[in-house]
Amino acid sequence: MPTIQDVAKKAGVSVATVSRVLNNPSTVKKITKQKVQKAMEELDYSPSILGRNLRNSESRMLLVLIPKISNPFYLRIVEGIEENALEHGYNILVCQTHSKTERESVYFDLLRNRLADGAITMDPTIDKEKLIHLAKQFPIVQCSEYDKDKSLSYITIDSELAAYQMTKFLLKQGHRRIAMVNSDEKFLYARERKNGYLRALKEFDAAFEENWIYRAANVTFEEGQQAMRSLLNREEGFTAVFAVSDMLAIGALKELNIQGISVPDEMAISGFDKIDFTNMTFPRLTTVAQPMYKMGSIAVEMLIKKIRGEKIEDVILDHELIIREST
Repeated sequence: MPTIQDVAKKAGVSVATVSRVLNNPSTVKKITKQKVQKAMEELDYSPSILGRNLRNSESRMLLVLIPKISNPFYLRIVEGIEENALEHGYNILVCQTHSKTERESVYFDLLRNRLADGAITMDPTIDKEKLIHLAKQFPIVQCSEYDKDKSLSYITIDSELAAYQMTKFLLKQGHRRIAMVNSDEKFLYARERKNGYLRALKEFDAAFEENWIYRAANVTFEEGQQAMRSLLNREEGFTAVFAVSDMLAIGALKELNIQGISVPDEMAISGFDKIDFTNMTFPRLTTVAQPMYKMGSIAVEMLIKKIRGEKIEDVILDHELIIREST
């Protein structure tokens, strides 16, 4: 069985360099890394990951907690996390919580038992006090969904500004009765997007009734369809709808198509996130683009710095309005 010394000899480098390729590849020059990897491949060398991790008192594993893997929004972020984690010599474990406390506890036990080095959380339902307590003991970064607490590091966008700009766009299109499909306002992002929506209406002196907001119990296509059905039954004469998630917006668009309501001639609709499906709907969906892949990639950088004991700053990335046929 080939050893690390055999790999070093074949690659023409030191044992320490081979070790760096295995443990911290980002610190090794690309050409050197390729030589070592080629030598390992030719020798069929397989390092003892368990033994290495035990010696280094680390797992080289990062937890990624999401509510549901079926939501396309999280998938693009996870891609960014995975690619950058692998570049730094880490593996990831994607944990689907279903927003259940008992599942969260199982996954956080992996941190407590040192089976993971840190965690990236995207589940807005995780108990804030529990998260604050854990973040004092273990490296944790919030991605997209977050709480504004000094002990909780996060990367996100300015949801209030994005919602304000999207509502303002609809107002400039001539819409004066704009409904909103929101999620549960116990979540910060839902409150922020509502605030942005209301700020734009106030700035344009547009009418508003609390009845114009539908609060979805879950962020799903089905809930979006139900939301639109409910709003249409309220006979408020809406001419536009702003949904805080593309999942909700696409469901709402489906209901409009079923009822024979022309989009955007009779009803304009916009979403939030820019998941891939928004480019496949008919008509294509206007939405707020979150830099999901970049968000995941930077979350890894932040988490690794935390693992190393370095200080990090919270990050707020830019968003973009994607104007398409639905408005």
